Amino acid sequence: MKVLITGGAGFIGGALANALDDRGDEVTVLDNLSPQIHGEDPQSSALLHRLPASARLVIGDVRNRDDWAKVLPGQDVIVHLAAETGTGQSMYEIDRYVDVNAHGTSLLLDMLAKKEAGSDSVKRLVVASSRAIYGEGKYRGTKGFVYPGPRLSEDLENGVFECRDPETNDIATPVPTDEASRIHPSSVYGITKQVQEQLVLTAGAALGIGAVALRYQNVYGPGQSLKNPYTGILSIFSTLLLQGKDVNIFEDGKESRDFVFIDDVVTATVAAIDSRVTGRAYNVGTGEKTDVLTVAHTLKANYGCGGEIKVSGNFRIGDIRHNIADLTNVKRDLNFLPRTTFAEGAKAFAQWVKTQEISDSGYERSVNELRAKGLLK
Repeated sequence: MKVLITGGAGFIGGALANALDDRGDEVTVLDNLSPQIHGEDPQSSALLHRLPASARLVIGDVRNRDDWAKVLPGQDVIVHLAAETGTGQSMYEIDRYVDVNAHGTSLLLDMLAKKEAGSDSVKRLVVASSRAIYGEGKYRGTKGFVYPGPRLSEDLENGVFECRDPETNDIATPVPTDEASRIHPSSVYGITKQVQEQLVLTAGAALGIGAVALRYQNVYGPGQSLKNPYTGILSIFSTLLLQGKDVNIFEDGKESRDFVFIDDVVTATVAAIDSRVTGRAYNVGTGEKTDVLTVAHTLKANYGCGGEIKVSGNFRIGDIRHNIADLTNVKRDLNFLPRTTFAEGAKAFAQWVKTQEISDSGYERSVNELRAKGLLK
């Protein structure tokens, strides 16, 4: 097949491009080589050089109609990964996040609707959604399942980090979040991913294009950008540890995420490309939660070096507490089963990081930005 991957020079896109190239698909990549991801000299980016030699790379912007016109002709499948992805940064770079994520997607769909630039060949569209659309996700409360809103500043300032049952105010228990759970994002990033997903699924149905949204959990693994301080705590922690710096853990360190290894994410995405299922959204994760303290200590053990791991009690406005994906539907419809445990994935990631040049990721700068804007307490 002829497959277009937007954001294809990024972490997930590059891994997917190689998997599709290996099986004989013809891959085109549209990417703006953002300095935040690729560094100030994008042409020397390790991510860029991971692309298969046979892939066609077009440097362009998803907000530019002319750039879309360069890559759309003759494509069978579009995998739309291009997006701004920093949850914290999205709270003060609001217009940029909405412009790239929402407008970039609407422009693509507008061109498909008008059959511009030879786009009438497109039969399948897969969009990268996010677990961020769930906000705090699904919990078990006193009387049944509940969906807590953002945590109260008063609780956070007093060291009460767990979510409360909105009906009784008691502490609630996190449970796996399924696709039928309430959609109530707690960040601008999450809102834009919700919009992307709904645009693609709605327009796909109207245009007769098979469309699937994949709600990726926290993706990590070899090839992840070590330069972007706004996403990926494994990258952030690794850079700090290998520079001998302390790692500052927010809240009490027991906040958890569903960390899913890049190889498993690629497997799920290829399954979505090949499937005939349409109009559906699926969680892509492991169904297991790992707390942030475990992440930090696991990485420190793999590197055998670094500063201290300190629990600060700081918190970011808009952060969620827990994240566990329910994989029932994706297992049934796409036959997806995650195969990499966090211990295995963290070891593979750390081994790869040791082969990379480690430089300042700008993490301290990003923290100062959040604090200056009142988003880090």
